[in-house]
Amino acid sequence: MPTYNERENLPVTLGGVFEHCPDVHVLVVDDGSPDGTGELADDMAARDPRVHVMHRGEKNGLGPAYLAGFRWALDRGYDVVCEMDMDGSHRPADLPRLLDEVCGGKGVDLAIGSRRVPGGGMEDWPWYRDLISRGGSWYARMMLGLRVHDMTAGFRAYRASMLRRIDLTDVQAGGYVFQIDMTRRVAAVGGVIREVPITFVQRVRGVSKMSSAIVAEALWRVTVWGIRRMFI
Repeated sequence: MPTYNERENLPVTLGGVFEHCPDVHVLVVDDGSPDGTGELADDMAARDPRVHVMHRGEKNGLGPAYLAGFRWALDRGYDVVCEMDMDGSHRPADLPRLLDEVCGGKGVDLAIGSRRVPGGGMEDWPWYRDLISRGGSWYARMMLGLRVHDMTAGFRAYRASMLRRIDLTDVQAGGYVFQIDMTRRVAAVGGVIREVPITFVQRVRGVSKMSSAIVAEALWRVTVWGIRRMFI
């Protein structure tokens, strides 16, 4: 769980995760939050062995934070590695179903919590954010030739063996396009991807980190990948 200024959400989200999945461990990857998120995470880790904290010196992007978390988990021998937002948008009640897809003997390498499949949806999300998300997913599907409906979804469970098959040192995406990049890489090595319907909830505490720069990065990276796919 990457964090930047999520002190208010930290105890609520972790409490929900452990309520529904008491046996999981959580790594908080904090990018030097000035609001004390990292310090609160340290306090929680001191009281609960399931909580771990990684401190990075500055706000350096979502993709690098996830990659640092992946490497941490792989180095410690975890079998499944999940991504989940700290801001409350991803409901902890949906996590068991993602884990079941990857751990239930179904041969799934990547389970994606999807807003765009039957049974999935959103609550109280601004129409313009929905439009950006839908448009981004449609464009990525068309350019990359993939069938995943919710390409930008950040609620995921990866089989660790799949992450080891991907050259994580080659991943350069910094913002939310990181999710698209990882999806195409899993598909490229023949991984089985399954979308699990979830309800995505608008955050009630804190401030979104979405920006025009993040959207611009996604647009140009997907365009480059798509052109490369067509001509190479």
